[in-house]
Amino acid sequence: MRRTILRRDLIGRGERVIVACSGGPDSVAMTHGLSRLAEPLGLHLIVATVDHGLRDDAHRDVALVADLAARLALPFRALKVSVEAKSSIQGAAREARYAALSELASELGAGRIAVGHTRDDQAETVLERLLRGASIRGLSGIAPLRDDGVVRPLIDVRRPDVAAHVAHHGLDFVVDPSNEDPRFKRSRIRAEL
Repeated sequence: MRRTILRRDLIGRGERVIVACSGGPDSVAMTHGLSRLAEPLGLHLIVATVDHGLRDDAHRDVALVADLAARLALPFRALKVSVEAKSSIQGAAREARYAALSELASELGAGRIAVGHTRDDQAETVLERLLRGASIRGLSGIAPLRDDGVVRPLIDVRRPDVAAHVAHHGLDFVVDPSNEDPRFKRSRIRAEL
């Protein structure tokens, strides 16, 4: 992760960063890793989690992330959003989540929002876009650094390496059941391709 941050110039020294942590293994590993890099890279981290109001047990995810932030001695913010029913509930949730995180970043003067997408997420995105018939530009996949300050410090890390990090450090995490729900295209791509 350190190599990715430096090589891709994702986060500058002294930067204030909102660390978006859902409680899943990828974002938990990213939060833990960034906490270990904060001092050597001069980062100021604020952990944030978003409750989309889509699951009755989401409060457990929020509590897990709050506990992780406390154990890492990092400031924590819990955000709640309302997701409008659209053709893609996951797309609507993503829009609401990024809007809430961007608003928090503006409020706190953070120039970056770190999210936990991995190299495997990158592959799934390219496959999904290929199946959809995207242009060559669309096949470029997930940008490690977006114009709006969203960064992906795990973009060069494979999911098995994330799992190994979480296991090695004994980090608790949650599994979002929608990640394995075959009604969602990304879940089918992950399971079948």
